[in-house]
Amino acid sequence: MARPRQFDEEQVIRAVRDQFWDAGYAATSLEDLVRVSGLGKGSLYGAFGDKHRLFLRALREYTDTSGGYLREMLASTPRALDALRAFVLAPVDDPGGAAARRGCLMANSTYELATTDPDVVAEARRTYETTTALVAECVRRAQDEGDLPRDVDPVETARALLAAQQGLVFMGRTGLDIDTLTATARTLATRLLPDA
Repeated sequence: MARPRQFDEEQVIRAVRDQFWDAGYAATSLEDLVRVSGLGKGSLYGAFGDKHRLFLRALREYTDTSGGYLREMLASTPRALDALRAFVLAPVDDPGGAAARRGCLMANSTYELATTDPDVVAEARRTYETTTALVAECVRRAQDEGDLPRDVDPVETARALLAAQQGLVFMGRTGLDIDTLTATARTLATRLLPDA
């Protein structure tokens, strides 16, 4: 009879997610995963599979959680245009710039692995299409509220906003100082989402 697991699965996933997020996939060794998870190699692989499967699990949980936060933020902000601005400005939310330098796990993983890992490409496409749909819904709400013109295509606008936001994520990863990055983010938000 199998013994029950003696560890918190979510806590282990968060720990390995942070390791992959901080070091990247290639630079994360099995020893790193054992260290941050607190599990032995046999327990870690017995519970989660190999390094690649563990990475994909951590990445999927990250993207699902991030998507949930985005859905809630876009829906709960009273004015849709303000929610769209907050989406564009999200990469510069941290005034110290640490979050901008860390980037987004999905974006970082796409940059690192898109040419070699079809599973990461599939997860990136799923994530970015989900994000586009959520943002497009918010664009429609901004149109209904009279803050965006009716002739604006919601999906194309959502893709443009996502491209702008992900560009900021990339620039933040290069170590661009937070004041310059923030000024750039504000310019993008103003150009893409002018006051009605």
